[in-house]
This record gives sequence, C-alpha cells and structure tokens, in this order.
Amino acid sequence: MKVSICIVSRNRKLELKRTLKILHDYTEETICEILVFLDGCSDDSKDLVREFPECIWEIRDNQIGASPARNLLYQKATGDLIFGFDDDAHPLQNDFINKARQIFSKNENLAVLAFEEIKGIFENDAQALKNHIPNEEFYCREFVGCGFVIKKEAYEQTGGFPNWMKIYGEESCLSIELLDLGYTILYTSQISVNHRVNKEERKHLKKTVFRFENQLSNSALFYFAYYPKILIPKRLAALIFHNFRKYAFKDSAFFKAFFRALINFLIRIPEIFEYRKVVKKETLEKSIALPLPKFG
Repeated sequence: MKVSICIVSRNRKLELKRTLKILHDYTEETICEILVFLDGCSDDSKDLVREFPECIWEIRDNQIGASPARNLLYQKATGDLIFGFDDDAHPLQNDFINKARQIFSKNENLAVLAFEEIKGIFENDAQALKNHIPNEEFYCREFVGCGFVIKKEAYEQTGGFPNWMKIYGEESCLSIELLDLGYTILYTSQISVNHRVNKEERKHLKKTVFRFENQLSNSALFYFAYYPKILIPKRLAALIFHNFRKYAFKDSAFFKAFFRALINFLIRIPEIFEYRKVVKKETLEKSIALPLPKFG
C-alpha cells in the first residue's frame, strides 16, 4: 500500500527543513511520496527544492491559503493513505505508517485518524514523549490539521478541503462531509506529533486576534455551507453572541476584529451558496454528540 505525505508551508524554511529531514529518515524504506506546497513564500524556502529533490514540489508566488493549497496537494496525492502534517510538526514514532495501516485495516468505515498533539519546543523527541498519554482512543467529530491521516478513497467522495476558506476551520468542513457519508474519525495516541510551537509566543495578541477573526468569519459561513436554512439563524445568533461576550466585549483589538469578521462574513454569503452542501439532520446531531479531539 503506497502512502502520501502532504505539507503546506509559508515562510518557515528551517521548520520545514527539519520536518522533511525527519520524514525522509522515517520513510526511506517505505513506498511513500512527499508532496510540499510553498504558498507564496517570501523567504528562501525554494532553496529546499535542491536539498530534497525526492519530494514533489508545488510552488506558488502568490499566496492562495492553506485550505486551497491542501486541496490541490490531496488531489495530486496517489497514496491509499494521505498523511497531513504542518511544516512545524513531525511524528514521534518512526513506525507511524505501519501503525496507521494496522488501525485502518481493522475498521472499514474509518476515514481519518487524528493523532495525539504534543505542543512545545523540546530538546529531543524523548523529552516530548514525556507528555505522551498512552492508550487513548475514541471517536470524535473532527481532527486537527497538524497531524492526521485520511483514506484517499474517503477524501475523494467529499468536496475536499474548501477552496472558499483560506485558513482556520477547513478540517471542520471536511469532517462534517465525511460523517454525512457514514465514515468515522478516530482520535488515537498510538501516533503522536510534536507540534513545535512556542506556547507563550502563540499567545501573542496579533496572532491570536488574526486567528479569532478568521475563525469567527469561517464558522459563520460554515453554517451557510452545511446547515438546513431553518437552523442557520439560531446557530448563527449563538455563535455571534458567544464571541462578542467572551472576546469582543473585553478587549478593543478583539472588538475591532469581531466587526471585521462580521463584515467579511456578510460580503461572502452569496459566494458560499455555490458551495452549499446541506448535510442530514442525523449527521448534525451525531457531530454535536461526539467529543472534540484532544488539543496539545
């Protein structure tokens, strides 16, 4: 069984280089292709093409966004299983491919394995694994994009990662479509990824506000893309009230981002009807009942 590994990167040459080196060492004896999308990089990430000629490279001078870039790579991938990693994340088990194969072989309806995320900067993988929680496994409603694997056959039955969304929320779109098709998503700690991010740096206000603005706009559009019309007003009102009370009401930067998100959402409503794909009521009930995967 051939596997593919897909990575989207933007302006993080050193992190991407480290991830590719680890993946090369782990997969050199496996039938595996590694596809990398450089999304409008303004640094010298292109230099890595010469260092890793065995990879399949897709390079765009203009940024198109993480979700459309993923969609493009996943369409090109030829493996039966497609692994997705962030450019700053790597698997902590060198036999992660065999572990994934074994789990899929036991579950015909399984579409996605969501990996345990261990977030932080560590001296080595042994230090990272001290945060590992063994034997955790449960079905969940979606997956985290920094580390997962999806069955190609299942992916091709969906609309894929949405082209109407740039970043923050694309996993939710793919997940609800998979659940609507009768597939399952399994969180497992048998495979762990070290998401090499500085937790304190991630709390930086500018980055947090950017994420908040995009997530709010995309979450509102998500309801228009997948929910029956009768349910949209109720869910939308709850989303807006929650985010205003928890974030916008307490901080001026979030307050401004809140209204920017709403304006962007309103402008883009007509666009979303082109992608509208209403899921069954039973799917929505099932999704709400399932837990979220664990975040690092």
